[in-house]
Amino acid sequence: MQADVLIVGAGPAGLFAAFQCGMAGLSAVVVDSLAQAGGQCAALYPEKPIYDIPACASIGAGELIARLEAQARPFEPRYLFGEQVVTLEGSAGDFVAGTLSGGAIRCGAVLIAAGVGVFRPNKPPLDGIEALEGRGVHFFVEQRAEFEGKRLVIVGGGDSALDWAVSLSQACRSLHLVHRRPKFTAAPSTVEALRRLVEAGRVQLLIPGQVTGIESRDGRLTHVCIGSGQDMQRLQADAVLFFLGLASTLGPIRDWGIDLEQGRIRVDPTTLATSRAGVFAIGDVATYANKLRLILCGFSEAAMAAHAIRRLLRPDEHYVHRHSTQQGIPAIAGQP
Repeated sequence: MQADVLIVGAGPAGLFAAFQCGMAGLSAVVVDSLAQAGGQCAALYPEKPIYDIPACASIGAGELIARLEAQARPFEPRYLFGEQVVTLEGSAGDFVAGTLSGGAIRCGAVLIAAGVGVFRPNKPPLDGIEALEGRGVHFFVEQRAEFEGKRLVIVGGGDSALDWAVSLSQACRSLHLVHRRPKFTAAPSTVEALRRLVEAGRVQLLIPGQVTGIESRDGRLTHVCIGSGQDMQRLQADAVLFFLGLASTLGPIRDWGIDLEQGRIRVDPTTLATSRAGVFAIGDVATYANKLRLILCGFSEAAMAAHAIRRLLRPDEHYVHRHSTQQGIPAIAGQP
């Protein structure tokens, strides 16, 4: 594959970067290790509202991602999902990026929008859990409707566990929340909302408790076992959601010759350029003085990086920045 810009990460910042590159006349390929666009928004809280997106008093994370994809669509960015960029050879203007599957992408510049990096859910050491993933055992909520009318067990005591317990309590047939400690680490308002649901009988607490086994029949989850010995409880369950934290890493990016600071990529805040010429970073993965890890800041960084990349790749081309109200969308016929 070949493009002007390789964007590593298809979260909000990466998707908006694809749009901004298109507005600047640059083609883009977007690579993400997840199976779909959205990054943390898709993997952790697709149906939760976000309140700090300009002009949106409230917008669901999944809806935000869908709108960002639609915004970039006129420029036809190409996406590689379930893929990872592992090597980066060459120099500014002529990079060759190698992927985990053995593919190659030739590009002029690289824009890293990898969020917290490649992340994987922490999984409990339970026999047979791998065979049941997606068949009753889950680590993310991709579609809320998937749990409607089901006997659900949620494991964990942090924000994700309690947020989804509150959200799904009205949709599922029954809901048990299992946590190994009596104290939760979620936001106080969420803990209070959970307490009210417990009092109303919508959520059953098993605290302190620990999942010690899972049972299945015909390849589908049937029971979740809590505790051991004579105190063991076998809960009938159609689905179990484990929220035991995430393990994240920059992975191969660490070997690309880029200056890092406490696990993040140090950049020039005026261009988002890294220490390696031709490589830029935006969003949560980038760091500089007084950096705010907000989606809206990632949007601003995407615009600045796209224009810096255009200047890098086309230094002799005269370019006058114009507002979108003047420029329109060049990829759409009939617009200026």
